[in-house]
Amino acid sequence: MQTHTVRGGDDVTLHVEETGPADGPAILFLHGYSQSRQSWRPQFESPLADDYRLIAPDNRGHGESEKPPGTEPYQDSALWAADVDAILTELDVENVVLVGWSYASLIALDYLAEYGTERVTGVNLVGSVSGMGTEAAAELLGPKYVELFPELTSRDAEVSVDALETFLRRSVHEPLPLDEHYFMLGFNVVVPPHVRDGMRSRTLSHRDTLRDLDVPVLVTHGAEDLVMVEETARVHADLVPDSRTSIYPDVGHMPFWEAPERYNRELRAFVEECR
Repeated sequence: MQTHTVRGGDDVTLHVEETGPADGPAILFLHGYSQSRQSWRPQFESPLADDYRLIAPDNRGHGESEKPPGTEPYQDSALWAADVDAILTELDVENVVLVGWSYASLIALDYLAEYGTERVTGVNLVGSVSGMGTEAAAELLGPKYVELFPELTSRDAEVSVDALETFLRRSVHEPLPLDEHYFMLGFNVVVPPHVRDGMRSRTLSHRDTLRDLDVPVLVTHGAEDLVMVEETARVHADLVPDSRTSIYPDVGHMPFWEAPERYNRELRAFVEECR
């Protein structure tokens, strides 16, 4: 495992980890809302690391990355795009498959809208989001997720932690083992409420970005996802010229954690198709 410090948009310090052969095909894993690079543990500790260069940052405001004050540093698509570009540039990554889970599918699309696909061979959208603050985007949000606001962004520690624990429980179909549950709750709690607030305060749509993509896209979605309804997968796949969809039965918002063997197998096949 290697650790890097990368300066992203507005010089924000990003913590990045990578494993696997330096000359292997690269996969950049971008985690979701209030999560961590640790979300990708089932991939980093799998045989994928024998053959592929696996890279995962803590997004700005998350984990060990810098957490600028205020909401503005989390509302600008150009800053999110610059973070991804800085990681690819600093680590000298070319021909990468971008994996964006949940909110991070929005971050991946921020990057693609700003910088295009020159360095990208494929995109895996997991439990994906393509817009915020619009009527079309709101229609794809699960009501069991929406009802957790404004508690998820509360400055009251007890209120926000309770909401985060409920959010985590609703992100999986079957209850997690207690050690995994509290492991994940820990890195959710590390994210300050102002970060979650800023991330939720954006208004944008990347549906045109999806329509314009000239690389293959794998849309991965849990059939029991309570955060983004299953219809999201069809909507996004229909927008992309070259897409395929994989629906996981009895899986919630985290297919890569809930069904890691299948997810890793399908990701491997997708990366090979994109080479």
